[in-house]
Amino acid sequence: MGFRRKMESPKNRRMKHLTKSILHEIAGAENLILPTNEQLNYPEKVLQFGTGVLLRGLPDQYISEANRSGKFRGRVVVVKSTQNGTTDAFADQDGLYTICVKGIDNGQLVNQAYVNASISRVLSAIEDWAAILECAKSEDLSIVTSNTTEVGIVLMEENIFEGVPSSFPGKLLAILHARFVHFNGNLAKGLVVIPAELIEENGSKLAYILNRLAAHNQLGEAFINWLNQANPICNTLVDRIVPGKLSTTDQAATEAALGYSDELMIMAEPFGLWAIESTDQQVIDALGFCDEEKGCKVVPSIQKFKELKLRMLNATHTFSCGVSILAGMELVKDSMQDEVIKSYISQLALEEIAGAITGEKISAAEADSFGKAVLDRFANPFLEHKWVSISAQFTLKMKIRCLPLILATYEKKGQLPLKMLIGFSAYLVQMDLVNSDDLASALGNVLSDEATWGQDLVAIPGFLDKVLEITASIQSKGIIHTINQLA
Repeated sequence: MGFRRKMESPKNRRMKHLTKSILHEIAGAENLILPTNEQLNYPEKVLQFGTGVLLRGLPDQYISEANRSGKFRGRVVVVKSTQNGTTDAFADQDGLYTICVKGIDNGQLVNQAYVNASISRVLSAIEDWAAILECAKSEDLSIVTSNTTEVGIVLMEENIFEGVPSSFPGKLLAILHARFVHFNGNLAKGLVVIPAELIEENGSKLAYILNRLAAHNQLGEAFINWLNQANPICNTLVDRIVPGKLSTTDQAATEAALGYSDELMIMAEPFGLWAIESTDQQVIDALGFCDEEKGCKVVPSIQKFKELKLRMLNATHTFSCGVSILAGMELVKDSMQDEVIKSYISQLALEEIAGAITGEKISAAEADSFGKAVLDRFANPFLEHKWVSISAQFTLKMKIRCLPLILATYEKKGQLPLKMLIGFSAYLVQMDLVNSDDLASALGNVLSDEATWGQDLVAIPGFLDKVLEITASIQSKGIIHTINQLA
């Protein structure tokens, strides 16, 4: 089934709505990249579960750009599983939408709009289940992608043949079984499954659930063998900030500049990473939209990218959070406008954290490149990323993301990392954990709490004394003075 068109609203009559028919009219608009005529008619190679902004801002953008260069030559059939909202906006716009890429890349301001033409149609799982099962029989189909939120990859023991399966794994299993039957178990007709859910081992968990569900539905040994032999299911790591809809003011200004209205317009930062774990030639051959330079890559292991993200991005956020809040910064981008805080964050990331993680698995060049991209992301003037949001679960983040870096530095260099300890001390002050007349005693109690840290931090040579010195300075003279004097 194709798009269902809705009646044009008075608002849409005032400004032409984004559809295929107006592409020739908006050609030449400043900072706008349009699809080619060829990519509007490529066959449907991808079945995608989810209409959310992360999928439209990352995988679908890789696909659209690969199509524009003639590299992938395939479009996406989207399955909308939830009952919230409708598919009308996609129908009204022929599946087209604008993605506004805004931010800093290699130190340069980026403000570029793309009309994304990756989506061929959007089908409702509730209303169009028969059409979705028909997609399973397509010779062109080769890939399944998904982002069904963190709770989407769950085992729900259900009969996949009674109506529409409730869970995402149930729907996927029904589709794979329909394909198995249609192609008589041909091993060459399997699909590459690349989930984008933000959970650890997303592919492995999905594969496990599919096998459990196949056994529950008594689908037989032949199908289970085909499921596991012909359908590689990859672990992946996704990393891109896609805030989604623009503000009302920004949306209106952007539409006026581009010359059309767009209900599906979204924003994304320039940085993008989709690391897909596989050495399978079937995966490599199928994923023709991957582009190493732009951040979409098939690699033997994604562990290196997980470590880079956890330490260079997440730990830098956590170490810098208390520092920035104490300095009166509300937003991350505010910190990058203050020379003292910006210098602190830069040295923290590019010197101390990079030094802690480099070795056999991560080269100095890789850490430096990722770290510089992190600083660009922090400085993005278009993002409203609040430090108070980053401070959520502050202690747990400090333990998981940051403490291992302090310990690794001590083990590698025999000394404690000053910038990290400033971030740790600022966390203690900001969280009001050591507000006492006897600072040394209060600090000793906090650092020796093995239930919190998993170890006695006082046992680390010099740790208590240095944190005591920094914390006392922050409390008496402020964070800016402390950084200037000690860092």
